[in-house]
Amino acid sequence: MKDYDLIVVGAGIVGLAHALLAARAGRRVLVLDRDAQANGASIRNFGFVTVTGQASADTWRRARRARDVWAEVAPLAGIDVHHRGLLMCARRPEAAAVLEEFAAGPMGEGCRVLHGAALAAHAPPLRADGVIAALHSPHELRVESRDAIPRLAAWIRDTLSVAIRRQVAVRSIEEGRVETQSGTFHAPRIVVCPGADIVSLFPEVFARRGVTLCKLHMLRLADPGWRLPAAVMSDLGLHRYRGYAECPSLPALRARLGAEQPEELENGVHLIVVQGADGTLVVGDSHHYGATPDPFQPGHVDRLILDEARRVLDLPVPRVVETWIGLYPSGPEDAFVERIGPGLRLVSVTSGTGASTAFGLAEEVLADLDAAP
Repeated sequence: MKDYDLIVVGAGIVGLAHALLAARAGRRVLVLDRDAQANGASIRNFGFVTVTGQASADTWRRARRARDVWAEVAPLAGIDVHHRGLLMCARRPEAAAVLEEFAAGPMGEGCRVLHGAALAAHAPPLRADGVIAALHSPHELRVESRDAIPRLAAWIRDTLSVAIRRQVAVRSIEEGRVETQSGTFHAPRIVVCPGADIVSLFPEVFARRGVTLCKLHMLRLADPGWRLPAAVMSDLGLHRYRGYAECPSLPALRARLGAEQPEELENGVHLIVVQGADGTLVVGDSHHYGATPDPFQPGHVDRLILDEARRVLDLPVPRVVETWIGLYPSGPEDAFVERIGPGLRLVSVTSGTGASTAFGLAEEVLADLDAAP
């Protein structure tokens, strides 16, 4: 078998990020994936590269770097950026207070809070009777994941000469050696990015780190007849995104959400809405956790998501044209890198932020491997 400088196990966005950056540095790279095509969390999401609201320090830094890499690579790989920016909408005075505090802090750089005429300029689609303020962030961008991930893989294969072998199941990994049903592959450096498979390779690491799986609901709505100027979130997102955790007004908002929307909190519902080139809206999501989440999508949870969307957007009769379930590893950290041995790293994004942070995280992992003896 041909020798490589780096073997990447897993062809989701985390694995592809490592492959791209290593190939650009002149490394001979092999990517192995058990599926015939992209099928995991990397295509079952919003395609929304989120910067504002990410947890401070590491995750926020990685997101900013990942956004820059996406912006550079997308046109080269023929990936369309459908819209840019974020409107974090406030429906309550407590949420508006959180936005003001965040905008005034260090992670609010470049953001501004919209009121009055500046806010009204975004209606439609924003509901004038539902949104009292909005934080506008210019930092985000949005791609169509189910199109972008295959295009990215094809581009790094054809342009950067990365070898990608699919339908190859990895049986075991030792220092410098990967055993598969298709043979043995060798490289001095190996990066394992298994996505939601937390039991096949190094399960003891995932167990020790308290990682489980998270299931989320996603819906696609028919073209509403208007265009979003940016991605949209609402009050519930302020509760879930860790970057707002230090805002002094957040406890008051959480208390009100607990009183007014307990079912949404119980089902981990918060709102993200993005739009595709065809005008359809991708709307979500919810969060349910377990070692093996069931594959079912209860209608009442979908209704909670759609009701929140209708409180923020002009969606009098939203028509659902597609639904699906996402699945990703979830743990107490946003991501982790485990040193299994010399030249061998296990990398997992455990917060559903792979598209938003993978390029930044991969730079750190590859730098660590380069620096290691």
